[in-house]
This record gives sequence, structure tokens and C-alpha cells, in this order.
Amino acid sequence: MSATQPSPARPRFGREGEHPRGDLGQLVLLAVFLAVWILDSFVLGFSTLGASILPLVFRLVCAGVLFLGALALARKAHLVVSDEVRREGRLVREGPFARVRHPLYLAAILFYVSLVVATLSLASAALLGGILAFYDVIATYEEGFLRRKHGDAYRAYQRKVPKWIPRLRAAEFE
Repeated sequence: MSATQPSPARPRFGREGEHPRGDLGQLVLLAVFLAVWILDSFVLGFSTLGASILPLVFRLVCAGVLFLGALALARKAHLVVSDEVRREGRLVREGPFARVRHPLYLAAILFYVSLVVATLSLASAALLGGILAFYDVIATYEEGFLRRKHGDAYRAYQRKVPKWIPRLRAAEFE
């Protein structure tokens, strides 16, 4: 690139199409959530009164199922969205993306929910509400980018595949 040509504008954080503060926001929210969850669940216990109602074994089994589901979803989504697919710049509609539009974000949310279920920390559950709102904001931002980039193909994808609640059967595309 010559000295007279300006370099293309790039977001300060994140990659093309991702919210410019998405990665940083996810890291900050994870740190805050874990601090609140650990302090409330294991140190102070100021909002874990409900934990005495449900047996620990039941809570841990439910949390384990959610956690393993989050891991499986994240793994499958990462396998589909490899660096090669990103470089191609094509619309991804296979694997978990045929069931839910944001499987990686959903996996992160399931991780948070699994921790809340394990200890029934109401403080963590309240913070989870803000985390859900954050993920919805960054997902909506990214969908705007994808609509501009892929046009009608992405709009058709949006009509067939739900944003957050996965379809039981994968959507079919031509």
C-alpha cells in the first residue's frame, strides 16, 4: 500500500462484522459474573437461600447437563466456523447454524446458566439478565452487518432460523 493511500478503516476491537466492543464486553462481563458468583456462592452466601430447597445432587446434574450442552454446542459451532470459512466470507447455514443463528453466544449463555443453576445464586441470576441483554445487543449489531453483506440470503436465513431458541430440526436451504 502506498503512502498516499489511506489504510482501510478497521474497528478498534473485534473482527469484521463483529461488534467493536463485543470481545472486551464479553471478557469484562465474564470476570464480573465469576467474581459475583464465587463471592455469593462460596464466601458470603447472601442470595443463595434457594439452594437449601433443591438438593445439591439435582442442581449439579442439571448444571452438568447445561454445561456439557454448552461445550458441545460451542465445539460444533467452532468446527463449522473455521478460519477457512471466515476467509471465504460465505454465509454459514450448516451444523448448529441451521438450528440457531448465534450458537456460540448461546453456548456462552448456557455456561452462565449452568453456574447459576449449580448454586442458585440470585445475585448471579440478576447479573445474567444484563449479560443476556448484552449478547442480544452484539448479536443484533452483527445481524445488521450480515444483512448488508448477504442481503436477501441472510433475510431468508433469519426467517427460517430463530435467533436464540434452537429449532429441533435443522432448517433446510436450497
